[in-house]
This record gives sequence, structure tokens and C-alpha cells, in this order.
Amino acid sequence: MPSPQRSEFLAGVRAEVPIVIGVVPFGLIFGAVAVGGGDAAGGLTPALAQAMSAVVFAGSAQFIGVQLIAGGAASFVLLLTTLVVNLRHLLYSASLAPYVRHLPLRWRLVLAYLLTDEAYAPTIIRYLEADAPRATGHWFFLGAGLTLWTSWQISTALGILFGAAVPASWSLDFALAVTFIGIVVPALRDRPHVAAALTAGLVAVLTFGWPYKLGLMAAALSGILAGVALESRLGGRGREEAQS
Repeated sequence: MPSPQRSEFLAGVRAEVPIVIGVVPFGLIFGAVAVGGGDAAGGLTPALAQAMSAVVFAGSAQFIGVQLIAGGAASFVLLLTTLVVNLRHLLYSASLAPYVRHLPLRWRLVLAYLLTDEAYAPTIIRYLEADAPRATGHWFFLGAGLTLWTSWQISTALGILFGAAVPASWSLDFALAVTFIGIVVPALRDRPHVAAALTAGLVAVLTFGWPYKLGLMAAALSGILAGVALESRLGGRGREEAQS
């Protein structure tokens, strides 16, 4: 009989596999773009492109970083832009903190490195389940994170090696949007969640042309504000009804 830790780890792997199917084309595209394959304008060496996936391990920030490097952007612009894009990880960290703060530092460092959009979604859903084992839930997180990390490294390497041979007409980048839809929809559990998602989506479309991908941050902040506002309104109404 497998141990509780092994069971949770394998459950994390299984939960991540459907998401990985959509992430792999994204990794292929990054590998090709980073080294300037096909019509892309990257400019990194294959070693640097692979190292970027291993060290940075943040798809959106990697794409933006490569584009800015290819365009000759100043270092402070590169750092500021990628920082803004990755600020959403602060929200993920705050959400997961109650479940991992009891862990030793070595565990928290590993999980922080593995924290991504795709690993966060199944992990927080698992933690919110009524029967979720709090004592071993971090093994689920580890399984999901390592599965994504491994697929990202492999797909980046394949993109570096063979990306130039993939016709641009295939438009593999659609897989990213499909992947994020699959991540978000299961997490929409109430009206504040739905309001946050719809608001963020609308703002993202309206601010698509903003420079340095700042529209992403505007969309994230708008979604947060919408969700918090509706949550406060509904919570206040619930307290009033309870007092009456």
C-alpha cells in the first residue's frame, strides 16, 4: 500500500497531466522564439535559452524577456516589466501561505520555485477540498510542480532543436489560451470568482495594445478589485441578514 506522501505526489502528477498537454506547445514556441527560429526574433544561444527555462521558469515572463532583449530594451525596462508581469505570484503565495507556512524552509523554497499558474490551480483546488490531507498536501504541490517543470524543460529543448521546422501557419500559440481557460474554469466556485474572471478578461482585451504587457497587470488588478468588491458586498449583506 503506498504511503500517504506517495499517494498525494501521484495525485498531483495526475492532476497536472491534462494541463501539461496544453503547456507543451507553449514550451516548443518559446524554444523556437528564444533562439530566433523560423520568423521569430529571439537572439539567445541555445544554452541561454534552456537556462532561462530552468532558472526563470515563468512562461509569460520568458516570452516578454526574450522580446525585450531582441528589441534592445534597457536592462531596467526588462527587469521592471518582468517584475510587473510576475507580481501575480504574490497573490498565489498569499493564497497558499496558510497551507505551507508550517513546512521547513527547504520545503518552502522548493515549492516557491515550482509555483506557477499551472501548478497553483490544481494545488489550491486540492487544498480547498473537504477531505484534503493538510499534513501531506505539499506532496501534491510537489508532484504537480515537478510534472510541469519537467515538461517545460523538455518542450523548451525540443523547441530549440526543432522549432524552426514548425510552420508558422500551425499557430500553436492558441494552446496557451486553451490551457488557461482549463485552469480558471474549475476554480470559479461563486459569484465573486466569476466577476473577477470576467472583469480581468474584459480589461485584458481592452488593454491588449499597452506597451510592455502592462495590460496584463491592469487586468489582474481589475479582476482582484471586482472580486473583492463583490465579496465585501455579499459578505455585508449576509451579516445584515444574520443580525435581522
